[in-house]
Amino acid sequence: MGDGKGSPAVVGILIFGNVIILLSGLALFSETIWVNTDERYVYPILGVSGKDDVFAGAWIAIFTGFFFFLLGIFGIFALIKGSKTMLATYLILMLIVYIFECASCITSFTHRDYMVSNDRLIMQQMLKYYTNPSPEGVQLTSLWNRLMLEQNCCGVNGPQDWVNYTSTFSSKYSEDYAPWPLQCCVRDRNYVITNQAACTIGHQSYVRTKGCFDYIRTAVNNYAWGVSWFGFAILMWTFLVMGLTMYHYTTI
Repeated sequence: MGDGKGSPAVVGILIFGNVIILLSGLALFSETIWVNTDERYVYPILGVSGKDDVFAGAWIAIFTGFFFFLLGIFGIFALIKGSKTMLATYLILMLIVYIFECASCITSFTHRDYMVSNDRLIMQQMLKYYTNPSPEGVQLTSLWNRLMLEQNCCGVNGPQDWVNYTSTFSSKYSEDYAPWPLQCCVRDRNYVITNQAACTIGHQSYVRTKGCFDYIRTAVNNYAWGVSWFGFAILMWTFLVMGLTMYHYTTI
């Protein structure tokens, strides 16, 4: 070290701690980019409801993950140089990033809990916007069509959602024509409806009885756990490293 003060063992531990921080930051950066690409295609549901802070938290974590990576490198360099000025700069910058990452974790976790425990909100949204000509309606109609086809599900809790509640869809189509969207009908490998007449009258062998809420809940959970709990783990480790760095700062 620069003036020979401080414990070499502490320096070694802190270098190891910063290696973990920079690697974790890189992993967080990559993971939150994946979240924001929305591979499971559920953002429109959260966006129209105004409860899309799972993704807002992920956007924050993209930047905090990148800065954890940079600060981990900077911290190692500061420790090798033994510079109090560099260590003070490291601690100040790390504290700022730490606060932003706390905001990211809390935001993602709290809004995740609201969405996955509230199938009624998603149902009301679906009934209002499915086949609605508004921009939100076009976006959500496309989402629900894709969801019901690819996941072999119907509505939020099942096809009865379309029958038991008033919806934009039911105001456009009579029950005789289609009590629920044709995407609820069982299809063959080529996505051709196997028996539209049987589907329309509700024959269980020809209509999908499973709702889509489990898929939506799993997707939101996966996104939120990745952003919040991995973020919390990084914060816990970083807190220990920062505490030891403060001690080391007083000894050089």
